[in-house]
Amino acid sequence: MNKAIFTALGVAAIAAGCNTPAPVVKSPDGHIEVSLIHTGATLAYEVNVDGRQLIAPSRLGFVADGLVPAPDARMSLAFAEADTVWHQPWGENKEIRDRYKEMAMTLTDDSLVFTVRVRAFDDGMALRYEWEASGRDSVTVMDELTQFAFAESATSWSIPADFDSYEKEYRTLPIDSVSDANTPFTFMTDSTRLFGSIHEAALYDFPEMTLRVDSSMPRALRAALAPMPSGVKAVVSARFATPWRTIQIGRKAVDLINSAMILNLNEPCKITDLSWIKPQKYVGVWWGMHLGTQTWTMGPRHGATTTNAIRCIDFARDNNLQGVLFEGWNEGWENWGGNQHFDYIKAYADFDIDSIARYAQANGIELWAHNETGGNIPEYEAVLDSAFAYYQSLGIHTVKTGYAGGFKGGYYHHSQYGVRHYQKVVETAARHQLMVDAHEPIKETGIRRTWPNMMTREGARGMEWNAWSAGNTADYLCTLPFVRMLSGPMDYTPGIFDINYRRAKADKGRLEWNGPNADCCIKTTIARQIANWVIIYSPLQMASDLIENYEGHPGFQFFRDFDADCDWSEALAGEIGRYIVMARRADDRYFLGAGTDSSARELDVALSFLDPDTTYTATVYADDTESADPEKLLISTCEVTSADTLTISMAPAGGQAVTFIPISRR
Repeated sequence: MNKAIFTALGVAAIAAGCNTPAPVVKSPDGHIEVSLIHTGATLAYEVNVDGRQLIAPSRLGFVADGLVPAPDARMSLAFAEADTVWHQPWGENKEIRDRYKEMAMTLTDDSLVFTVRVRAFDDGMALRYEWEASGRDSVTVMDELTQFAFAESATSWSIPADFDSYEKEYRTLPIDSVSDANTPFTFMTDSTRLFGSIHEAALYDFPEMTLRVDSSMPRALRAALAPMPSGVKAVVSARFATPWRTIQIGRKAVDLINSAMILNLNEPCKITDLSWIKPQKYVGVWWGMHLGTQTWTMGPRHGATTTNAIRCIDFARDNNLQGVLFEGWNEGWENWGGNQHFDYIKAYADFDIDSIARYAQANGIELWAHNETGGNIPEYEAVLDSAFAYYQSLGIHTVKTGYAGGFKGGYYHHSQYGVRHYQKVVETAARHQLMVDAHEPIKETGIRRTWPNMMTREGARGMEWNAWSAGNTADYLCTLPFVRMLSGPMDYTPGIFDINYRRAKADKGRLEWNGPNADCCIKTTIARQIANWVIIYSPLQMASDLIENYEGHPGFQFFRDFDADCDWSEALAGEIGRYIVMARRADDRYFLGAGTDSSARELDVALSFLDPDTTYTATVYADDTESADPEKLLISTCEVTSADTLTISMAPAGGQAVTFIPISRR
């Protein structure tokens, strides 16, 4: 039996076999065109930008049991457009314009209605599949045929495809050298110098999409879905809409960062009362465990103790922070590496969670609950409601989840099983007024518009890799905003000040930072660590170092002044893997963060983003470019207006951070 919805005929034949022009939808500004090509039982699409082909005719469809349209299926077209402005409770930008033109091609027969819906935005395009199959309850999807055939050669930035983890190093490869990749998959065409990124939006009841080489065409990649243990990719209802398959497009690399297309492809917010959803800055017991100076389990070096909790709460209160995280507070960590059994309610004997929660509330500090599952999903789901209800009773509004290790039952993290679980956690958390910070997550696809309690995720190599591996380079940090961060906020946990670990590992010998390619320690300057609070966006932003490394340090004033609840953001300048300059506004204050790769760099940045009627005090946290000391921080102040230009000088692996605080209006 032929199981293909639309079988893979030769794409050249698709284009040549059309006697009538393929229907086209254009972006509102007219520079992006998407065509849908229908030939017999085959569908394809094509993307042109400024009159030149970006994506050559590329096939569409699925291999799915029983969904084969009749040869005489009726084809119809529908067109629509929208231009609206919507507001989100938090985000890089709280006001977002959603402007697109849409084309839907539908094939209908007696048992199947199948639609390919395409939207063309000024900053990219997206398509999804919708079907309604009569006479059945479900559809079994075995494979997806969606293809991305590049019309010209291009350079790409990506991580390898992996259905369990995104914690990989970036590769810079020609498109035709990519065997597989995860998304976002960022690229730059060689001759037209267009920037783009392939990803997906609104991922719910479906496996994640990765990319694999398709040898049927040059420079072609094809969707590859995370399978279940049986080999089935998904079992969905007979009436279903898939996630959107997206290509963001820009003339500059920073255009990709400034795009809101992924968010716009998600549905409006489903939570009525948003009063408990609040961005915040936080500290906690975390870094010490990765350094090995503290432990998750009870014992002499236990991190999550009542004494440490009170100290962290006092520190947060005194430094204009809002939250405190404790990992290793609950029983079960002694089972790590064994049966992965955790108790999500019972605290260790040296962590009096009830009194700690009362003390936090009395001091205006939010307490976080950490839930590590070790991949034991059945156990976690069995107690999800009761555990979240308990946290709510304690006044806790944030839960950090973890999924280190393989899922029980042989399921992939990023399979349909995993996606369903991650979403169940988000929706259960919403019922109990809990924000979610997910580690070892499913990738972000913009669902924070619909479920704004899904605040931030890990989903890449974070700060902890610097504690027990070769670590993350400055080049990596200059790539992150153009690849991983295109999907959404990241809990990178920035802000290490003790970059040589002088306090944390004093008993293990002196560790020296000897440049951006050092074999140990943090591979950036302190100024870059401060700048990362601006560059790496998260509405839940951590100062991740041991709190004693912040006490009395003049550089920590930046984090005291910083506001994680920003209203506006813009990537001002940048090149992938080389440098990045980011500006954000929170109320009437602005913050700027810049970072460079392993090369020293000087940039002139126009301050035209500032309010033109206001004079600001700019406090600059800069590298000492005259010395080779990454721990030396130069702090200076000056008065500036929007007519001024700021010269940013950065040491190798360095950065610069600036606060702009208004002092007068003209």
